[in-house]
Amino acid sequence: MQYTEQPSLKKIKQLKYSLVGGFAAIVIIAIVAVSSLAFHTTDKALKNKVSSMASSLNVQMKLNMDSYLSRMETITTLAFAAEETYKYDATDPNNDEYTALKTEKIISDKLYSLCIMGNFLDYGIVYRNNHTVGKISNGTRTMFGEKIYEDLENMIVRPRTLDGWAAGYHDNFKRIYYVKQINDNALIVISFYTAELEAVFDNPETLSDMSVRLTDQNYNILYSSEEDEVGNPLPADIVSRVREQGSATVLDDEYLVSINTCSDDWYVVCSVPTRIILEEKYQIRMLIYAAAAVAALIAALLGMVLSVRLTKPVERFVSSLDTKARTDQLTGILNKLSFEESTAHRLENEIHTIPHALILLDVDDFKGVNDNLGHAYGDQVLSSIGSMLRATFSTEDYVGRVGGDEFCVLLNTQPAEGKSYEDHVREKCDAVCESFRHHYTGDDGKYKISASIGCAVFPQHGENFQSLYKSADEALYASKHRGKDTYTIYSTEVTEDA
Repeated sequence: MQYTEQPSLKKIKQLKYSLVGGFAAIVIIAIVAVSSLAFHTTDKALKNKVSSMASSLNVQMKLNMDSYLSRMETITTLAFAAEETYKYDATDPNNDEYTALKTEKIISDKLYSLCIMGNFLDYGIVYRNNHTVGKISNGTRTMFGEKIYEDLENMIVRPRTLDGWAAGYHDNFKRIYYVKQINDNALIVISFYTAELEAVFDNPETLSDMSVRLTDQNYNILYSSEEDEVGNPLPADIVSRVREQGSATVLDDEYLVSINTCSDDWYVVCSVPTRIILEEKYQIRMLIYAAAAVAALIAALLGMVLSVRLTKPVERFVSSLDTKARTDQLTGILNKLSFEESTAHRLENEIHTIPHALILLDVDDFKGVNDNLGHAYGDQVLSSIGSMLRATFSTEDYVGRVGGDEFCVLLNTQPAEGKSYEDHVREKCDAVCESFRHHYTGDDGKYKISASIGCAVFPQHGENFQSLYKSADEALYASKHRGKDTYTIYSTEVTEDA
């Protein structure tokens, strides 16, 4: 006898299939909704962090460029130490031939001695009659020809100081010139290849994919971290985002672009495709969507577990960016901005019955380390000081670097039972001073550094960060006045004596 399935059984199976399909749809919708919310939140946080890092990098490179150009100008003005440099006029028809040769040799010797301070193509003087003294390269002579004085004089764009920077002469953007008027008939000129700027625009590893360029006012590229771009116009899609802006950071779906104006209205432009800086985020997104599809087939609970586990890399990625943004990369402790924000927030939300101490310390005689052992060695010393402070203070305390060789600690720990808070503070200050007394630098350990410390207690010496820092700074000055290698706890009498 043939079996005929009952309509009710069919309905039950259909309901079961409907429930399975609906269950799977609910799981997919729920995971997609939760994932989308997570993406939106992490996207916003990640973009803010990356934009802030790019902006900070651009500002630093702008400062590096200004400092480099200023140093070149300073080296140029050193030539004026020889009186003959600015008094001698090769265009004077009354010049005695022997005296002129002798004078020009003195000037040339001075210029050549300064020329070794940089990789200069040119370091010389050009007179109105196109006569030259010093190092003027054959390339420059050929390029300028008989108009060398006239065209160099046109590069003077600052009437107050009678000098100026220029690039792109005859569409040659591989050279940068600095020209300064010596007298009515003489110009001093230096030039160097733009490739020399590579050290100025050193790109940190965290943003190694970012392109760094220096352009003139017309957005012609003078230097680029990309090969073979010098002399070309800045790409139109980059220019369109920052045109007529002196300082800005733009992040959209295609590019992150940051621009700052440096000396002579040149621009430092940093750019990177958005897909590169957010590449890891896109990879994580694909993993989450794939896991969501699998989770819909097996169970809602498993889907939720997988989604949580797969979002952890995003959290770690954002957490890593946050840590890098808050930490001083040299010492491993809080940087100035993060320390001030953390301390101000802690004091604002703290009741005034719980004391905190702000300990401000400045490294004594640190300039001697830099001068005698070099800045690289000085950086190692600063790094070791960061490690020493972390070992001296608790993880509950805030330890930060607030200046070149200036450190600050917010003491959050409380004294042991039976010990006064002032004794607790003095014990910590003594520990810091003692650590410095055992700190010698140099291969033979002959360079000694110490610490001058100022301390102020919340809320007696200040009810917010600004006032507390001011009191600690005055106490620090008192320690310096007392002969360094000591600490001072703020009081009106002590600071007035200092």
